[in-house]
Amino acid sequence: MARRFSVEATARDGTTVLALAGELDHDTAAPLREALDAALGGADPGVRLLVDCAGLRFCDSTGLNVLLRARLAAEQSGGRLELSGLRQPVARMFRITGADGVFQVYPSLGDAFAGATGGPVGGWGTEGDGGTS
Repeated sequence: MARRFSVEATARDGTTVLALAGELDHDTAAPLREALDAALGGADPGVRLLVDCAGLRFCDSTGLNVLLRARLAAEQSGGRLELSGLRQPVARMFRITGADGVFQVYPSLGDAFAGATGGPVGGWGTEGDGGTS
C-alpha cells in the first residue's frame, strides 16, 4: 500500500529542507511533527528551516497547526521556518485562514535559495496555482 504522505529531510547551504509529498491531515501529521522536532531539537540558534510544499496535494487544519507551532518554536530559538512551492488547494487554505501573512513564502525552492521575495500565497501566477481569486 502506498503512503499518503511523506517527508524527506536534506541539508542545503546551511538550511534544513523538509520536502513534503501527498496529503497532510490528522492521520498523516506524525511524520511531519517528528521531522520538525528533529530539525529544531538540536539546531543551532538562527537555524533556517525550509518546508518545500511543492509535492503537497492537501493540508487540513492539523497540518497547518503543526507548521504554525514549528514556526513559533523556530522563532523562539532565534531561527525561522519558511515555506516554498505552495499549490492549490493548499495555498487557498493558507489565504482563507490568514496563515499566508504569518509565513515567509517563496514561489519555489529555487527562489527560496536565490533570495527571491515571496508574495501572497498563490499570488505568483505559476502553473496550477489557480491564481489569486
